[in-house]
Amino acid sequence: MNQTTNSILMIRPVAFRMNEQTAVNNYYQKVLDNLTPQSVNTKAQEEFDTFVQKLKMIGLNVVVVEDTLSPDTPDSIFPNNWISFHENGDVVLYPMFAENRRLERREDVLDHLEEKGFVINEIMDYTSAEDDDIFLEGTGSIVLDRANGKAYCALSPRADEELFIEFCEDFEFTPVIFEAFQTVNGERKHIYHTNVIMCVGETFAVICADCIDDKKERKMVLDSLKGDEKEVILITEDQVNNFAGNMLEVKGNDDRRYLIMSASAHQSLTKKQIAQLEEHVTIVSSSLDTIEACGGGSARCMMAEIFLPRE
Repeated sequence: MNQTTNSILMIRPVAFRMNEQTAVNNYYQKVLDNLTPQSVNTKAQEEFDTFVQKLKMIGLNVVVVEDTLSPDTPDSIFPNNWISFHENGDVVLYPMFAENRRLERREDVLDHLEEKGFVINEIMDYTSAEDDDIFLEGTGSIVLDRANGKAYCALSPRADEELFIEFCEDFEFTPVIFEAFQTVNGERKHIYHTNVIMCVGETFAVICADCIDDKKERKMVLDSLKGDEKEVILITEDQVNNFAGNMLEVKGNDDRRYLIMSASAHQSLTKKQIAQLEEHVTIVSSSLDTIEACGGGSARCMMAEIFLPRE
């Protein structure tokens, strides 16, 4: 299986704001008191459009779907949490922690992809788990190493162990399970999404090992990555706070490999880390300051990779 793709789905926001329902365990979200809700959305749209333009310039096939005003979905800009696409034509729908995020799941998005020539064979729907307060938020909760058949998951209120194992059995991934933490007001609290602290590329992996407090688990995760002959590039918790873990490798023009991240993530990296990454990929970054502050997510969260076959 391929680790990277040339096609991604992005949802353009129409009423983006800080989502009070997700802020209970996403400690990266902030209230921007100096901005009206309207200006927050306008800024988010500007950041989104500039970002999409940059992605298209490197030859990425970006499928943009406009969000709708109703229902109210302030986090629709992060589609990778409710849907994932697979090479065999499977589409997976995931159970979401916040009730207003469940409204992001839209059938017309699938229609739109089929119109673009993508083939959808089967829909795997795990969303009934929401009835039991069990959640697994897509490629936010799960970081896939598709090429090596592994799935990494940091357990949290948004990533249930049993459901994750069920997903791995259904899709023939080997589960790599651990817990990751961040310091919030002097306390260690679960990191809400795995993709905040790690990114798995074709030949490298970026990870904040310091977030994995249990030494055995930390060693297991690092051994797993190194065992697949990936160069492991370590980042700090401070860099995680600047969304340096929230990156995605994609294929651009002529199959060139690019690593997509936000400007704040890029600026937080050291010269050495940048040099290590540039051995593997070309870095592309874009300012996502408003989206990161209000949404508590960054570049990776905004891109749902499309691996579906084409007609």
